[in-house]
Amino acid sequence: MTLSDFAVFDEAVRPLFGPSPRLELLHENTVYPFAHEAGVFIERNNTLIITSNQYPVSSDPAECAAATATAGKKIQITRVHLPSDAASTEVVCEEIEPTDVHMANGGVNYGDGVLLCSQGTKATEGALVYMDAEPPYATRTLLSTFYGRSFNSVNDVVVHSDGSIWFTDPIYGYEQGIRPPPQLPSQVYRFDPQTKGIRAMADGFGRPNGICFSPDETTVYITDTDWIHGDGTTDLTRPSTIYAFDVATYARQPFLINRRLFAMADTGIPDGIKCDMHGNVYSGCGDGVNIWSAGGVLLGKILVEGGAANFCFGRSGAMYILNECRLYRATLASSTKGALLRL
Repeated sequence: MTLSDFAVFDEAVRPLFGPSPRLELLHENTVYPFAHEAGVFIERNNTLIITSNQYPVSSDPAECAAATATAGKKIQITRVHLPSDAASTEVVCEEIEPTDVHMANGGVNYGDGVLLCSQGTKATEGALVYMDAEPPYATRTLLSTFYGRSFNSVNDVVVHSDGSIWFTDPIYGYEQGIRPPPQLPSQVYRFDPQTKGIRAMADGFGRPNGICFSPDETTVYITDTDWIHGDGTTDLTRPSTIYAFDVATYARQPFLINRRLFAMADTGIPDGIKCDMHGNVYSGCGDGVNIWSAGGVLLGKILVEGGAANFCFGRSGAMYILNECRLYRATLASSTKGALLRL
């Protein structure tokens, strides 16, 4: 890969890229789209937890029986053992099958493990499920309903420093035939594991998708991917948009105020979203990873043919980009660190 993989729209992006940015293919799987969502980097053992896109199950009788509630589709979770250093591109991919995680999508670091968005099936509730990051990948469900009403298809999740869990819940699962008709609007929620309280925090979305906090947690960024529906149809007049909200406190509780259009993706949709420690905003879009300043100015792009649904920061300027059948590593400036892990 060459410098042509790194598009500059504003000079402010050059220090983020560094003097010698690289984009390298780490792994390719032509059998199914193994690298779609989650992208959770586990620093202590240099691994990555990722989830696949939906794909048809095989003719294996056991899989066919289990697929009745998922319209004949499957999502695979993979643990990727990453290269030992920046000079290597050797990875080992380990397919894992944790219990109680049904049609997994987004994920985030949580305690010593991973918090996964279990979209659910026609027979099982959507849920937030904790999974150990190492064998035997034990799981426990943290939340599965909004006071008895089923979530639509829990999509993406982030954890605040106060311990609260924020997540999005669009209707994609119903449109894709893996979930029953929606029982709730397409909204954003906050769950407090200590009190078990769950609140709706933001509505008015077509299909809320990615979510992240600014480094100081005063701003929440949420993507609306209404441009593409679950059946694959698109509508150029619908949002492919990132919204920003300020986090305010009333009666000792957080509220989201001052909703504003932060940015619009020019190619495809802004899916997974992250901030760096400088406050810049990154999102996986139809042409790769797009980068905006905290003021909403498009600074640059890491161009990936076929786009990127999601990505995550690793150590010292490493970024792992999920491109469906391919996993890439972008090497940026060592000072470019993700706000989530601050590595």
